[in-house]
Amino acid sequence: MFETVFTQVIILFILIFIGFILNKVKVLNEVSAKAVTDIVLYIATPAVIIKSFIREFSPDLLKNLGIGFLAGIIAHIIFILLSILLLRSKDISKQKILQFGVIFSNCGYMSLPLLQAVLGDDGVFYGATYIAVFQIATWSYGLFLMGDGFKSMTPKKVILSPGIIGFAVAFIIFVLEIPVPSIIREPINYMASLNTPLPMIIIGYHLANSNFLKGLLDIRLLFATVLKLVVFPLIAIFGFYICGIKGTMPMALTTCISAPTAALCTMFASKFERDTSLSVTMVSLTTLLSIISMPLIATLAEKFIG
Repeated sequence: MFETVFTQVIILFILIFIGFILNKVKVLNEVSAKAVTDIVLYIATPAVIIKSFIREFSPDLLKNLGIGFLAGIIAHIIFILLSILLLRSKDISKQKILQFGVIFSNCGYMSLPLLQAVLGDDGVFYGATYIAVFQIATWSYGLFLMGDGFKSMTPKKVILSPGIIGFAVAFIIFVLEIPVPSIIREPINYMASLNTPLPMIIIGYHLANSNFLKGLLDIRLLFATVLKLVVFPLIAIFGFYICGIKGTMPMALTTCISAPTAALCTMFASKFERDTSLSVTMVSLTTLLSIISMPLIATLAEKFIG
């Protein structure tokens, strides 16, 4: 487990370093970085969800899918409430970044490759369930938090968000067992494969413009990091344990929750002109420390809910 997680994190940091270099050699600029961000948000992420749901239907999978979906909703509600209670700042932009950063995990870019390696296709399927909730939450509460409140979170934006559309299409394909020919499936797979490298490259681009070391002296950031990597995953394990829910599904969801801060934190910060530098520092710091935290959380999850 430790070696798998460690390898995955190193791969992500290599991709981040590539983005850093592309900034320094002027291959990427602000305009092109925003264009790449839109490709990830509107094409790659929905493709990941659809790809994960192209599989044989079974009632047991559907039942666990429902349980996992409900658990994901409850988890996000708890994390939102705790973030509001525990993370406050006079600097509203900073407060929004920290709250967003602890609520939303890098469950797509970090967790899916890890779930595939450790739990197989079933792990990816249940992980995609959490990602679907994540997408609904980011394109509703995430827009509300990082944007201009309810002005940003219009019903149209929520319903027509790429994550929700992607999940709706994926769910219909799965439940109705709609055959997807290879001429359609292969482009989806290619688009889904962009979901890891492009966000990391964009993070690297913004990292080149930030003061990473200065951010490490921020007490609120360090506190938020502990919440994200340790406290919230432990809450998830405890919740599944007391509810008597064990197996691949809770293991997969806990892995998603234990992932570092979502790359979307930086993308939304850039899109809504929030504290991009802080978001880059938080994403980079939590990703680095996840080398240690994720294997430990996975070990505990396997012991109590595996």
